[in-house]
Amino acid sequence: AERLLEYMEEVESEREYDGYYYSLGEALSIVVLGSLCGLKNVSQIHQWAESERTREWLKEKFAIERIPCYYWLLSLLKMVKPESLNQCLSRWVRQMLPEEREGLTLAVDGKTVRSTEGKKGYQRPLHIISAQLSELGVTLASKSVDGKSNEIPAVQELLQQMDIAGCLVVADALNCQRETAKVIVAGKGDYLLSVKENQPSLMQDIRDYIQDDALRGGMSAQSIQEKNRERIEKRTAFVTQDIDWLPQKSQWDHLACIGAIHTEFQTKAGKSSQWHYYISSRLLSAQSLLHHARMEWAVESMHWLLDVHFEEDYLRVANKTIQENMNQLRKFALGMIKQYKSRTASKRPLSKLMFDCLLDPNMILRVLAQN
Repeated sequence: AERLLEYMEEVESEREYDGYYYSLGEALSIVVLGSLCGLKNVSQIHQWAESERTREWLKEKFAIERIPCYYWLLSLLKMVKPESLNQCLSRWVRQMLPEEREGLTLAVDGKTVRSTEGKKGYQRPLHIISAQLSELGVTLASKSVDGKSNEIPAVQELLQQMDIAGCLVVADALNCQRETAKVIVAGKGDYLLSVKENQPSLMQDIRDYIQDDALRGGMSAQSIQEKNRERIEKRTAFVTQDIDWLPQKSQWDHLACIGAIHTEFQTKAGKSSQWHYYISSRLLSAQSLLHHARMEWAVESMHWLLDVHFEEDYLRVANKTIQENMNQLRKFALGMIKQYKSRTASKRPLSKLMFDCLLDPNMILRVLAQN
């Protein structure tokens, strides 16, 4: 925990800043600590840091003697290079990773920050791509783009910059692209890509094959059923490695299997069902397809938390750099809380663990501890 300030001091600023008034690293540390408490915006974080109890604690544990005023805190966040902050947070996260990554899911997904829509300085709403190790709940890297339409090349660039060796990269149908698959294989990773209408012939061929009852009978199959309040959900996965017949096989690097998940919903209103189709460069079983496809939802769950708990889509800060830096710091805080929850086998929801941090500053130190 005491190394937090040391890491934050390594972050670079957009313009030369000698830290005469306030340390950039100290300001970032305050924002990280406040985000761990679940505080939603810079105003709340500043108010928390200004309290007498927090001042004394910051001085004792982190040797932070001066708290920037609210406008200085915004100015310092505006100075921070998002790329440098991303590298710094990634270095911290990599310390927690197991040496063996085989079997881990790297989920890649984009999120549009709705509060930037129509704001001055934005031709399109800010769109931020996140790469998350889903089983661990930590974000390894982020990248901002100008609108969702630019997500495909940005995802490819982000993956090229990362160490993805041994990981199974999962992505939605937008990123089901031959070039993206090529980038993943070149990085010594594997891919599991959702197939939808943007790959019409591929989807049609997989659908026709898997929905043939006679052919489906010879596939690897696995079902799981969950009950959530008044809804029963049953997911059944089918996987086959018999794909020599697939016309598009040679177009996708190292394509090893195809699969599908049939989801059946039962509520008071009645029954419904849907199919999802997949391609993968890894030889998956039906059970592992269920697991890794579910891990793709973990990054979407993180985006939901950013919206619902941190109210990111309602922030009024117009500056793009502040928005991007705050997004990264919140994701880091969520990842640390998830790691603590996993490490301690706590059954408390994330929101209550963050509230525990707000009530007991020493809880923050336990969350930041690596073991």
